[in-house]
Amino acid sequence: MSFVFAPSEIPSVPVLGQPERFPVHRIYCVGRNYEEHAKEMGFTGREPPFFFLKPSDSLVVVNAGETGHMPYPSITQNLHHEIELVVAIGIGGKNIKAADAEKHIYGYAVGLDMTRRDLQNDMKKQGRPWCIGKAFDHSAPIGPITPKDKAGDINNAPLDLLVNGQVRQTSSVAKLIWNVAETIEHLSAAWELQPGDLIYTGTPEGVAAVVAGDTLVGQVAGLGSLTVKIDPAK
Repeated sequence: MSFVFAPSEIPSVPVLGQPERFPVHRIYCVGRNYEEHAKEMGFTGREPPFFFLKPSDSLVVVNAGETGHMPYPSITQNLHHEIELVVAIGIGGKNIKAADAEKHIYGYAVGLDMTRRDLQNDMKKQGRPWCIGKAFDHSAPIGPITPKDKAGDINNAPLDLLVNGQVRQTSSVAKLIWNVAETIEHLSAAWELQPGDLIYTGTPEGVAAVVAGDTLVGQVAGLGSLTVKIDPAK
């Protein structure tokens, strides 16, 4: 097979303890999946889950023990951090029941759903899609994937985010409104999941702005940490 130009390299994420990398297919994100974050965004209750996508080439892949770099994005004055547990799908499927979801999971990672909040809010007010606020270049930093058998009790794992050494977000995966298995059930009813899909499962309360020069350290117990520095705009 020939192409009119060389195709882009397949995005991939390192796997702890393995030479092989995890090839990425799609990035799904769950909105407002922690009650206290829903409240700080002006919502309450256990609403049905909803999803948005990021392009797979929006990943900022950070190796274990290293610091990743994200340029401050264009056309925004209000870049927000959102710490999240990321689920890596190893076996695809459609209409997966929550009771069967575990066998479809390859592993887990620490991720950041970076958000151009001012642009997202503008689109919300106009009733328009807010991809411009979520699906921009470099908007999905991620650390290495830990295989699920090495991740410990992930469903009760604490998670937190520090900015310049100060705690901004702290919570537990146990506080997800829709847990990992339920999320997979809902998501696979709408899309057929594929090996290589990543699911950013939602962020707890405490989201706030960052600026160029800030250093973010996200942690999920059992998965290590993800360190990202915000560089000046390109």
